[in-house]
Amino acid sequence: MAMVTPIPAIEERAGSMRFHGMGSPGSRSSRSSVTEEPVSRLIDEKIFVAVCKDVGKSKSTLIWALQNTGGKKICLVHVHQPSQMIPVMGAKFPVSSVKEEEVRVFREKEREKVHMVLDEYLRICQQRGVRAEKMFIEMESIENGIVELISELGIRKLVMGAAADKHHSKKMTELKSRKAIFVCREAPALCQIWFTCKGYLIHTREAADESESEYASPRPSISGSEILEAFSTPESEHLHSTDSLHRSESNGSSTGHSGRVSDGSLSTDDEEEREPDGRGVRRSAKVMNTVEQRSGHSHPSSFPDGVDDSFKDKIGQATSEAQSSKREAFAETVRRQKAEKNALDAIKKAKQSESAYSEELKRRKDTEVALAKEKERLVTIKKEQEIVVEDVQSAVAHKKMLENQIAESEATIEKLNQKLDIAVKLLQKLKDEREELQAERDRALREATELRSRAATSTLQSPQYFTHFTFSEIEEATNRFDSTLKIGEGGYGTIYVGLLRHTQVAIKMLNPNSPQGPVKYQEEVDVLSKMRHPNIITLIGACPEGWSLVYEYLPDGSLEDRLNCKDNSPPLSWQNRVRIATEICAALVFLHSNKAQSVVHGDLKPASILLDTNLVSKLSDFGRKSSSSAYLDPEASSDGEELTPMSDVYSFGIILLRLLTGRPALGIADEVKEAIESGTLIDLLDPLAGDWPFVQAEQLARLALRCCETVSENRPDLATEVWRVLEPMRASSGGSSSFHLGRNEQRIAPPYFICPIFQEVMQDPHVAADGFTYEAEAIRAWLDSEHDTSPMTNDKLSHTSLIANHALRSAIQEWLQHNC
Repeated sequence: MAMVTPIPAIEERAGSMRFHGMGSPGSRSSRSSVTEEPVSRLIDEKIFVAVCKDVGKSKSTLIWALQNTGGKKICLVHVHQPSQMIPVMGAKFPVSSVKEEEVRVFREKEREKVHMVLDEYLRICQQRGVRAEKMFIEMESIENGIVELISELGIRKLVMGAAADKHHSKKMTELKSRKAIFVCREAPALCQIWFTCKGYLIHTREAADESESEYASPRPSISGSEILEAFSTPESEHLHSTDSLHRSESNGSSTGHSGRVSDGSLSTDDEEEREPDGRGVRRSAKVMNTVEQRSGHSHPSSFPDGVDDSFKDKIGQATSEAQSSKREAFAETVRRQKAEKNALDAIKKAKQSESAYSEELKRRKDTEVALAKEKERLVTIKKEQEIVVEDVQSAVAHKKMLENQIAESEATIEKLNQKLDIAVKLLQKLKDEREELQAERDRALREATELRSRAATSTLQSPQYFTHFTFSEIEEATNRFDSTLKIGEGGYGTIYVGLLRHTQVAIKMLNPNSPQGPVKYQEEVDVLSKMRHPNIITLIGACPEGWSLVYEYLPDGSLEDRLNCKDNSPPLSWQNRVRIATEICAALVFLHSNKAQSVVHGDLKPASILLDTNLVSKLSDFGRKSSSSAYLDPEASSDGEELTPMSDVYSFGIILLRLLTGRPALGIADEVKEAIESGTLIDLLDPLAGDWPFVQAEQLARLALRCCETVSENRPDLATEVWRVLEPMRASSGGSSSFHLGRNEQRIAPPYFICPIFQEVMQDPHVAADGFTYEAEAIRAWLDSEHDTSPMTNDKLSHTSLIANHALRSAIQEWLQHNC
């Protein structure tokens, strides 16, 4: 049963209203008594306003009621929904799983909050000078609670919201709230309801005609003869039962209605005598009115004249006893109906109890599952705590190690301070040399002018395999220096990829306005035009008038690009890295052992090492560039001396460390040295290269550190010490090489020296329309046999013209001379 909680001031009035709604005792005098009029007048004059727990949402509804009720008394009604989850120790649990005392305390707090909200509404009424009361009911459904309040209290006038204020619009004419729609449909017909939204009246549900209700005018009195006449009609039983019922009500028997106010709650038992249409006593009242209208007035006695008075008394006594028997029979019937209804109610309550028990059992199981999960979480937290403890212990050990490293760092700082003193002295020396360098720059500019005039003469003295190109050919090959063909750019010029005489080449356009441009041009021509090596880029030719150099085109970019996996290129395996290091070593030995004069590369770094499609490395970009490079020999840069072959050894050592670790060059030697001393070298190896053989990796690391010694005398010799370490590693890793360093050993020709048709070293290489180079005799025989497709790709050739590959022919002849 729902619990209505009014304030103490209106408890008696609520009881009176309930008693009036039930109907008064059976006598005619009681139905017209004076006590009913104040109650009905109280109900009619009081306006009930339904409010919610959010003052801001129902304030507009209350203000509308205050402005439109003509100063009538206001009663605030609220339906409170008790929470089914009780907070305990920071978590929420179902009511069934919490102790009764904790539930009671929580419910008291809820009711205090409800009273505080209703007091806030009362203050609004006080501010506007209107008397107001408050009451609330506890139910799970708000709309059912409002309907029950209207029924229980006999409310005649109610104001409530049609929808939330945020849904209001000027065109709003219908109810939007589910609660408002339900109350409008289900509330008793005698109640007039105004539905508002945001201070506007949206809909009014008018009350039904009172003549059809139980609140109609009092019934007239009935005489004894009218009762006898009523008993002789089919409706007499109704009249008798109704009269009996009213008498039992007036006597306070168990079959009557009762209204009570207990603990601030209003309840009723009148459900027992209501008929299926819910009208109960009201229908009995209609029956009584019908009988009275039929009788019209008291009838005179119908006994014939001459009948003895004693006989009349006996007849009257018999009639009275018959009426009493009928009334007792009717009362017994009512009691049986009540008993049957009570039995049905008991069965219904038993089913509800079973359902509640099932729900409670389910909630208990859910609680047990939640507790099990909480236990698992606690176990997990405990394990995590143990891990944290281990981490803390590890951190303490790491802290001790760092303290030791700090002590070592302090010793290193002392050494660096000593080096700083030396650097200060060197700075003074550099200041003295600055003027000399400026003078050398002026001399270089003058020499550049002279070199331009001597360029033609110098190129005439080049070997026969050096090709001269005209500037118009360079323009045509680069599509007039189209920016989309640009593949590189630096301080000395720009590099383009182009098609020159049906061969894809790389064209370097030097900047003639650069002080070092002409010097760079002459250095490249002097070095590369006089030597050929499979690991040194081939200079195909030059264009003196355009300060252009033409090289073979290497599509796989530089070693720097591959170490950084530029353009999502795949990383180099450790086998390829060992092979590349071996090839670089062989090229440097070739340069340093030149019979006429040792050639120093001067700018050896991954960016100046290019790779062809087979990842074969080739040195390029000769000549000293910058004194601040991490690959530059520190001894030569500090003393300002000329570079020596040992300067290339230092640069080679830094490159070897980069191949091992994949880390930046700056400070890499110190990192590797520290890792070897602490036994953590394996952590520095580049994981992208695969699983390095640790013994070989450590051997390479120690060899590279020797190459990076600050004093050049302590660096190893490339041709003897370094080669003896690298060549066996390359062979054991499954790599192949096209060269050897022994003077008496037969060399293996590079693969691009071999004719694809004859599988022999070419003597007269020619380029066909498919871009491949063949021995002239072999490709001509192929074409003379009426073949119009490529021997390599089987694709149709665009033409049958052949172009002599003079650069490759010169390289093959030079290789054959060295191999003799």
